[in-house]
Amino acid sequence: MNAAPLSQTFAVRLVDRRTGKTHRINGSPLTLFTRAPEEAARELLQNRDAAVWEARVEPLGSGGRA
Repeated sequence: MNAAPLSQTFAVRLVDRRTGKTHRINGSPLTLFTRAPEEAARELLQNRDAAVWEARVEPLGSGGRA
């Protein structure tokens, strides 16, 4: 049986395409943990130059329960 799509958690990061580095706020990398990665990426990229910024999405864990 497949896990429900909403059970998967993702880390979404805002990355500078020029350097490949994650955007930082007060020295800490900006990372959003979410179950709605498309929405989080859209919010991170809002009003930003797409030539400079990208959102990277990484699935966390297996997404299922034991």
